Amino acid sequence: MMTLILILTKTMIIDILLIIVGVALVLFGADKLTEGASSLARKMNVPEIIIGLTIVAAGTSAPELFVSIVSALKGTPDMAVGNVVGSNTMNAMLIVGCAAIVAPMLISPSTVKKDIPFSIGASVLLILLAYDGDLTMADGILLLIGFAFFMTYTLMQVKKGQTETAEVVSQLKPWLSVLYIVFGLAGLIVGSNLFVDSASSVAYSLGISEGVVGLTVVAGGTSLPELATSVVAARKGQSAIAIGNVIGSNVFNILMILGLTATLSPLQIEGITTIDMAVMLISVALVWFFSRTRYTVERWEGAVLVGGYLIYLGWLITSL
Repeated sequence: MMTLILILTKTMIIDILLIIVGVALVLFGADKLTEGASSLARKMNVPEIIIGLTIVAAGTSAPELFVSIVSALKGTPDMAVGNVVGSNTMNAMLIVGCAAIVAPMLISPSTVKKDIPFSIGASVLLILLAYDGDLTMADGILLLIGFAFFMTYTLMQVKKGQTETAEVVSQLKPWLSVLYIVFGLAGLIVGSNLFVDSASSVAYSLGISEGVVGLTVVAGGTSLPELATSVVAARKGQSAIAIGNVIGSNVFNILMILGLTATLSPLQIEGITTIDMAVMLISVALVWFFSRTRYTVERWEGAVLVGGYLIYLGWLITSL
């Protein structure tokens, strides 16, 4: 018995060390990705919000994509869906909240009027499709069509010049900007995978269910890139990238990741409750509500979002 306890202790110590390494890589990657993307946006005369909605959002959603597809293929759909639902809730409440606490977030009118409502629509669509307890291949294809529409709409905004351009202070050379983005994404993906694998190992050793692991541990790990990227962007005064990253990631997670995952392997939803889905929708609706007031998410509003997430997390833990 003592030998078993010693082995478990050593294993958990190694997992904790890997978690720390993963967090360090994520923070490094977020900083480089933000700086590289901001500089590239200026060089190409592309608004920061579009970079946040597309390039940065796609890169920081890579961990969710990997985890969800692997989870579905390995026969753990609850973790795949819980990963996305949990990540989106964390994105809207914890990440926007933390970023706003660091520095009040200025939200462009087009983001309030178009981008955030699109994220709300994607959340509603997921709830409707998942109401019968599964996501079929047809549902997946429908989500992918929605994703294609979102990308087309976003690129049309750039073409028509309907999105505001924010001031970017970084002045890296184009090749260096691309290098920063590549290394940043590498750090985010490798660091997140280290975190998820190690944190999941610890969680499973404590007997936590797949659905709860997906909603909390895995969602937390795969959302580390969004958290780090948004907080770093907010600290650097680049709130357009911070909010664009969150909104873009939420849309990517639902439409592209769950769409692709369900198309490859239909998902049975059992461990995700109606409350979990409702909290996901309410979280992004709160961000939209706060953004409508003077197009700014103030520090106190960020604190409300963080507090709301902690209450939800506490409910999840007590319901184990």
